[in-house]
Amino acid sequence: MIRYRYEGTGFRDWETRTLNASPDQLLGLLKSMIRIRVIEEEIERRYHQDQMKTPIHLVIGQEATAVGFCAALTREDLLYSGHRTHGAYLAKGGDLNAMLCEMHCRINGCVASRGGSMHLIDKSVGMVGTSAIVGGAVPITAGAALSLKMRRSDRVAAVFLGDATTEEGVVSETLNFAALKALPMIFFCENNFYSVQSPLATRQPTRDLRDWAAGHDVTSIRVDGTNVLAVREAALEAVARARAGDGPTFIEARVYRYRAHGGAGDDSKTGYRDIAEREHWEAVDPISRFSEFLSRRNVLGEGVAARMQAEALAETEKAFEFALASPNPEEKDLYTHVYSD
Repeated sequence: MIRYRYEGTGFRDWETRTLNASPDQLLGLLKSMIRIRVIEEEIERRYHQDQMKTPIHLVIGQEATAVGFCAALTREDLLYSGHRTHGAYLAKGGDLNAMLCEMHCRINGCVASRGGSMHLIDKSVGMVGTSAIVGGAVPITAGAALSLKMRRSDRVAAVFLGDATTEEGVVSETLNFAALKALPMIFFCENNFYSVQSPLATRQPTRDLRDWAAGHDVTSIRVDGTNVLAVREAALEAVARARAGDGPTFIEARVYRYRAHGGAGDDSKTGYRDIAEREHWEAVDPISRFSEFLSRRNVLGEGVAARMQAEALAETEKAFEFALASPNPEEKDLYTHVYSD
């Protein structure tokens, strides 16, 4: 049984539109999506070797949301995330070597081996905070947005959250506070319909996430999360609204994760979702369909996507070599970054 069907229109409505992006920008979006997919698949392929000492939450199938949203941000804009953070970190420009070092618990990891996969940070590109606590990053983002407003900065603060995060009371409180203070903040909700193995229909049978967010007097948008251009367009509008002082935006991007909630492989065989449902969504794969669209628009030449994939794989393999050759933490590092009164 397919519980959640794709309800978008793909790129049908974009075939004759002016895309407001150069060919290089469009190819850059595709390259970033392919890169994230290749990195994630290589992490998954190697995970059973037990060299990565961290839980993982893969974003395979959700590349368009991370890439499309981060394309609307500048390097100086602040981005926060929950536990499924690989896509946001990479799309924002986070260092791959430092990411894989962190996942291998090496001292030169992006948080010095102290956080693992769920706590990827690269402040040099504005990837400033993540939290494995469901909803934990949301009020922190509001605090950052308030600081930006008080300092009259034109930067924005954004947070990636999942559909389950909307069930945390702190998210309702933060939506209310952000609306009250007209914060330059964007709530970007990747609605993949499942919290671990619990369907949205079981947890929230009558709640429409967009309407729920709008009930807090926050501008709310629903977008096709498999369409990188639609995500980018919604994000650009939200960023412009925030920079203009017009307050926060909630974006619900409907998307689908192909793999398990955590770890490598697909866990559909456990029965919480039908394998046919995953296959249904794989048929509208964000990378394949965007590639086909760019080909029809004469933007993507023959063999270009294959070269992008080969380049991403070569980069990823080098990054794994770097991580595995990097030093482990030493006992003298144990109390670094530990504070007490």
